[in-house]
Amino acid sequence: MEKVETKLKGVYELHPKVFGDHRGWFMETFSVKVFEEMGLKTAFVQDNHSYSGQKGTLRGLHFQKAPKAQTKLVRCIKGAILDVVVDLRKDSPTYLQWMGVELSQENKKMLFIPKGFAHGFLTLTQDVEIQYKVDAFYAPEADQSIRYDDPTFKVDWGTDQVILSTKDEEAPFFLEAEHSFVSSGGIL
Repeated sequence: MEKVETKLKGVYELHPKVFGDHRGWFMETFSVKVFEEMGLKTAFVQDNHSYSGQKGTLRGLHFQKAPKAQTKLVRCIKGAILDVVVDLRKDSPTYLQWMGVELSQENKKMLFIPKGFAHGFLTLTQDVEIQYKVDAFYAPEADQSIRYDDPTFKVDWGTDQVILSTKDEEAPFFLEAEHSFVSSGGIL
């Protein structure tokens, strides 16, 4: 597996080795040993699977407040998404910056997102499925959202025509939201 740095410190694209032949292909998507060798030490505790039927479905920007913050390992297993993360770590040199990467069933890339980031995605095709691992259980009392179109971040989603849940439609703007991430020592 190849670990590729991004412009946001601690966020990595992961490119698994894909072994294929006339029957199909095989790839390893997670190994504690490989992740530790890459310096990505985390103990995932929950796997999530999301389906979106329509192109243009936008989910995000979501995160859990500390101390229930989550590290995520995201991959798209059907279709394609624009996966977006926003750095909410106040002591980070990339505080309030965002980045996006296309994850798809074709490119098989994964995105490793540490604690302290808001996360969202836009479906680029119909019938999209994503799977992601997290290192902290879902905690409704810590669940937070920030508007996907917040002017503080200026995320370029590539479209203004998006399909939102009521939760995401009513999410507060950054200046109104609860967030207090500090990444000193890599711990939130």
